[in-house]
Amino acid sequence: MVEIPSGKIEMRDDRKKLQWEVEIAPFLLAKFPVTQELYFEVTKESPSTFKGNKLPVETVTWKEAILFCNLLSNKKGLMPCYSIDNELVAFDTKADGFRLPTEAEWEYACRAGTKSIRYEVLDIIGWYRANSDGTTHAVGLKEPNLWGLYDMLGNVWEWCSDIYDEEVYGSYRIFKGGGWHDEERGCIVSNRRRSHPFSFKIDDLG
Repeated sequence: MVEIPSGKIEMRDDRKKLQWEVEIAPFLLAKFPVTQELYFEVTKESPSTFKGNKLPVETVTWKEAILFCNLLSNKKGLMPCYSIDNELVAFDTKADGFRLPTEAEWEYACRAGTKSIRYEVLDIIGWYRANSDGTTHAVGLKEPNLWGLYDMLGNVWEWCSDIYDEEVYGSYRIFKGGGWHDEERGCIVSNRRRSHPFSFKIDDLG
């Protein structure tokens, strides 16, 4: 895990033409995307379309991602953050276990103090349509950002904890970062997508 310092970030929603500032408390974020090896060790399941121990796990729903967090918390002797009853999910703010980052935390960590659309030239830091050969790649092969986080852009999109727009999309959750199938313009720090948390899964979302 990497220690992410406190700070502030300016967020925006181009669809709604909104901007807002978020204060970020210190938190820990995994140095690499969750690998298939770790996912199998914790869940005993292998859902990914592209197989390989060091490849990022993909083809997982948001619900499967938070179930993984709970199981990993149990494995490490920590209090799980989520309670799940079918499609009702509650988050325990007092729990010390593993969780998904908020969208603001994810973007703040991805930027690592930079202000541009990417923290470095994309070919140096990420796998996307022009260089991926149509597949995911082992985590950590590209250069990290300034805070030592790998594969934040490209390879696979990453589920975040937040609901996108409850009034319009109901329970849809946000994912960030772009994936191996995306054009260069899709792999930028502020890009945000959303989908159904209990049914949507695809081979470039982990």
